[in-house]
Amino acid sequence: MNMEYMTFAAEKEDIGIRIDVFLADALEDVSRSGVQKLMEQGHIQLNGKAVKPNYKLREKDVIDVQIPDVAEPEILPENIPLDILYEDQDVIVLNKPQGMVVHPAPGHTSGTLVNALMYHCGAELSGINGEKRPGIVHRIDKDTSGVLMVAKNNAAHQSLAEQLAVHSITRKYNAIVYNGFSEESGTVDQPIGRNPQDRKKMAVTQKHSRHAVTHYRVLERLGNFTLIEAQLETGRTHQIRVHMTYIGHPLLGDTVYGKKKQPFGLEGQVLHARVLGFRHPSTGEYMEFEAPLPPYFETLLTRLKA
Repeated sequence: MNMEYMTFAAEKEDIGIRIDVFLADALEDVSRSGVQKLMEQGHIQLNGKAVKPNYKLREKDVIDVQIPDVAEPEILPENIPLDILYEDQDVIVLNKPQGMVVHPAPGHTSGTLVNALMYHCGAELSGINGEKRPGIVHRIDKDTSGVLMVAKNNAAHQSLAEQLAVHSITRKYNAIVYNGFSEESGTVDQPIGRNPQDRKKMAVTQKHSRHAVTHYRVLERLGNFTLIEAQLETGRTHQIRVHMTYIGHPLLGDTVYGKKKQPFGLEGQVLHARVLGFRHPSTGEYMEFEAPLPPYFETLLTRLKA
């Protein structure tokens, strides 16, 4: 039987929430009764042990979920070039191109970053998130480019996941957004959860949401558009895209959260993960990496300046 594996770490705002309520919200296609059924079947563990649906979460609880799958093709290594910024026995830091999916999912079982990593690393990837997501600690959207870290063993995975949970990782993005700003910088502190009207989208909502904070600053004013830097304090799904739309500055190229018709024939949102900094899992030393803006982004900037 094929399984999909996921790991969640409970944070401060999750303390006291029932585990079945937490998971029903976190898992896109699983209801609360579905979560309870998975628990009965032994597919959900809390800190490595079985758990009851009424358990109330404590900070730093680690929840492992296995979701039995319909039969899917085996995930195979593929010789796809990688733009590696740094690599040692614990971590790989790489620059993901726009358009590349991070991990296999229904309809995307080849051409993903995981296929490329399996070829490059062989068996040297952490197994914490299961066979579909080896080494994947965090991800960026298919159409977002930029710097991403991958764990090569379980101890490194645990360390990087803990740093993500306590928001100690530096993540700075560049984006081009619609409209000018009256201010030079600001912070959006609004909770994000699934959009009640459309489960495939995220939204600023008070219902079943999680604390989300984005800091932004203006880098360059470009007429009807603005080049910004956005720094993540938390890392929720589609956070920058949702927060910037919420304050009236949807990302250029974003047809999901912005305008359906976009100028310049773009392939998706103009968003680039430029800087990533973390403590090395073995040495504890702080390391920071930068991925230069991709050519399409530079070309667009030149056009907008003209």
